[in-house]
Amino acid sequence: MVNVLLREENDQLINKNKEQSPSGNTVSQQITVILPAYNEEVSIGSIVLLTKLYADKVIVVDDGSIDRTADIAREAGAEVIVHNVNMGKGRALKTGFEAAVGADIIVTMDSDGQHDPAEIPKLVILIIKGKADMVNGSRYLNGLDKNTPVYRRVGQIILDRFTNINSGVKITDSQSGFRAFAASTKDIFRFNTPGMAIESEMLADAGKAGFRITEVDIGVRYDVGFSSKRPVVHGFEVLVRILKDIEFNKPTYYFTVPGLFFGMIGLYMGIVFLQTFAIGGRLNFGPTMLMVLLIVVGSFLTIAGILLHSLSVVLRSVK
Repeated sequence: MVNVLLREENDQLINKNKEQSPSGNTVSQQITVILPAYNEEVSIGSIVLLTKLYADKVIVVDDGSIDRTADIAREAGAEVIVHNVNMGKGRALKTGFEAAVGADIIVTMDSDGQHDPAEIPKLVILIIKGKADMVNGSRYLNGLDKNTPVYRRVGQIILDRFTNINSGVKITDSQSGFRAFAASTKDIFRFNTPGMAIESEMLADAGKAGFRITEVDIGVRYDVGFSSKRPVVHGFEVLVRILKDIEFNKPTYYFTVPGLFFGMIGLYMGIVFLQTFAIGGRLNFGPTMLMVLLIVVGSFLTIAGILLHSLSVVLRSVK
């Protein structure tokens, strides 16, 4: 009975993946799913089998696994590409995108079972209908998920805020690994980030390119897919990568805004000191030096941000 229901749902997807061309013929949308995997022998087989119900091709990028991930994925019917050493999720996605030749739509998913392949149609249909260039699966589109651990959500909020600043788009789940892309977008992604911060980098690239980005609500399981890194350490590493990206993409946020903040504090302290001095008060050495330091540092950061912003504008126009 379950197999029958899955087959019926798959047939519905195939029908949805056909649009009328100007000549009146149907045009099939080729869907390729990329699954970056590292030591996922427990889950990879079932994920590949379920994903094949909703995709034309499944590519598993085995990122240096030391277990049977590659063999099981291959037996399940996936095209498998193996990295000899662990290079990180960013490099795995880059390999997958390069291998997705002939795809009209590319879908990325985690291979640990957190994402449900049955939700693939929810993402790809918006691209098929021409309503989006990139679709982000969000766990928080309708607010806080009660199943989300508190520590995860607090860190997520911080990463979302900085990612949105860097990308210029409003996303409720910047760290989601469940996404769909029109194939025409694949060449703009830099894949400079080797690790888990790749999700934020791809949003920044998509925002800079002016892609139409939308979100759909997805479910997620937290009883699978435990990371080898502590959540706090992992979140801090991602935040550092985002800040480095902001430094180059939006130097006014990275330099000018903090510079103005420090400079304003220094100027305020200077006004207070002048008022104190005018009524016969004394100026203490420590606070006075702090005032001078804040004004100097604030001025330097403000000017540096303006100059770097002007330089980035020139470089983008040249490109």
